[in-house]
Amino acid sequence: MSNSKEFTVPPVIFPSGGNPGLSGTVQRRPTVPFQPRPNTSNAIPFMSFDVGAATTSSFPAPHFTPSAPSFEDEPPLLEELGINTKQIWHKTTSILNPFRVSNLNNLHDDADLSGPVLLVMSFGLFQLLAGKIHFGIILGWVTVSALFLYVVFNMLAGRNGTLDLYRCVSLIGYCMLPMVILSALSLFLPQGGFAISAVAVVFVIWSTRACTTLLVQVARWDEHRGLVGYVCFLIYTLFSLLVVF
Repeated sequence: MSNSKEFTVPPVIFPSGGNPGLSGTVQRRPTVPFQPRPNTSNAIPFMSFDVGAATTSSFPAPHFTPSAPSFEDEPPLLEELGINTKQIWHKTTSILNPFRVSNLNNLHDDADLSGPVLLVMSFGLFQLLAGKIHFGIILGWVTVSALFLYVVFNMLAGRNGTLDLYRCVSLIGYCMLPMVILSALSLFLPQGGFAISAVAVVFVIWSTRACTTLLVQVARWDEHRGLVGYVCFLIYTLFSLLVVF
């Protein structure tokens, strides 16, 4: 005997023109794609922006005044570096006369190293043309000579000595002009001969007289001039030996 039960299923009724699953509910009309929804509390409002008005009002064009500095008003590069070419020329030409060395209204009181470096390098260049590489020796001897002359002069002058080391290097460098001329003449004279030795003595006396005169004028001290001249004679004799031998 089989135990079977019968289940009664109610009939399903579909409304006409509707969705079977939304029976008895309010139907909504579908919206068009990419259509903005109505404003709600969390919606972001749309703001318009005028590009032309922003460029004209918010960013005004820069205004250049006529008094603004230009490249034409800039000083020369040598002047910005503190190199006075006219002063160097006047200092150099003041030593050209071996019989009358003048300070030219205290011209050498304003010491500089631009002219001495130029003369020392010229001296080394003429030595290089003669087949002698003496740049390091020349720079070392100039330094030692300036220290030697500075110490000796201030020891002789005592409290009256007003010569500083910077001015001493400047004077020794400018008085190297006769040595530069001697180095140029040595290219046409035989090395180690009597002619170049006699010419070297003349140029050493020229440099010694110029350096001694300028030292006395710059330091305003005229005592023991012979001893100062002897020190200068030793210094420039040392440089002349590089030319002769």
